[in-house]
Amino acid sequence: MTRIVIACDKFKGSATASGISGALSRGIVDYLGPEVDIVSVPVADGGDGTIDAALSISYEKHISRVSGPYGVPTDAAYAYDSVTRTAVLEVAEACGLRLVDADGVDSGAIDGTTARTDGVGQLITDALDRGARKIILGLGGSATSDGGAGMLAALGAQLLTHAGAPVDPGGAGLAEIASVTLDSLDDRLAEADFIIASDVTNPLCGAEGAAAVYGPQKGVGESQVPTLDAALGRYAELIEHAMGAHPGAFSSASGAGAAGGLGFASAAVLGGVMQSGADLVLDLVGFDDALKGADLVITGEGRFDSQTLQGKAPARVSERAREAGVRTIAVCGTSDLSDEQVRSVGIEQLFALTDVDPDVRRCIADPLPLMEGLGRQIAAGL
Repeated sequence: MTRIVIACDKFKGSATASGISGALSRGIVDYLGPEVDIVSVPVADGGDGTIDAALSISYEKHISRVSGPYGVPTDAAYAYDSVTRTAVLEVAEACGLRLVDADGVDSGAIDGTTARTDGVGQLITDALDRGARKIILGLGGSATSDGGAGMLAALGAQLLTHAGAPVDPGGAGLAEIASVTLDSLDDRLAEADFIIASDVTNPLCGAEGAAAVYGPQKGVGESQVPTLDAALGRYAELIEHAMGAHPGAFSSASGAGAAGGLGFASAAVLGGVMQSGADLVLDLVGFDDALKGADLVITGEGRFDSQTLQGKAPARVSERAREAGVRTIAVCGTSDLSDEQVRSVGIEQLFALTDVDPDVRRCIADPLPLMEGLGRQIAAGL
């Protein structure tokens, strides 16, 4: 019996990982018949789609009411497994760019200097209340550049001005920070293990830091970048001093600038350990076990480009499948890569929706029937 493992990421803005897997499966079964053994393992890079990957196994979905990036209450989802007491959180659920319109802010007038991460701290608290002792934080897609200050404040930290008042929300408020006290942090944080899922390598500050590189994508004006960067630097010094660490110990580390500095706060104060988002999710869903006895792996994501080659989910799926002696092919919506580039990460062949229908808009609007067709095409070549 032919055994096929389907390990696809979402097609962002078009279809979920499970939707893509289902369409491929229908096409393959339609051609080969029901005797084919198909195992679907949704994957992600540690950001959007990580919760869905967890829900595909033993995890259950929970909803918490938290503050959005501009303080407007929003419903944030996370996944929780009561047996392992592990929670899987995506910070974008609480402070993501996709929530900006929901907060009543015109997307053309967003201000990344005032966006806040309070909701992430509230989401962590909800998970702790449920009994979590291991928390996976998927960083990515945030609208914020506050260095995780809002998250820490929501967890009990005191971030004060010279006048003894709490600093204003957002990165801009950190320009007035004078002291940091961590004594009142939630005691349960010390009992929990934090894993930070991110593939971003930027430090917190400087030319490659959160403000300079990602701030403009979040509504931080060019003239605001130096001020915001300096505020984040001052905040980081106070946090590191409060932690008994030397200046730059955490703020200069790889990944500190992820999600507007949530990487810094999560590592420095929560003791989080950075891991590759793609590998973390593959381990979470038991990808290596699914490979046993497999004849073929099908992976994919919405767009194949240079970032795909830099450790994103399809590349890591292929590399791990190759280590197990299993061949890999891939599907996508569109691709900018040459055949040689695709093969460089161990993918034998790439099938794109635009090869079936060159109208990109139709591929995005209704990808699943086209994906079924690709499933039949793949099956015919086995």
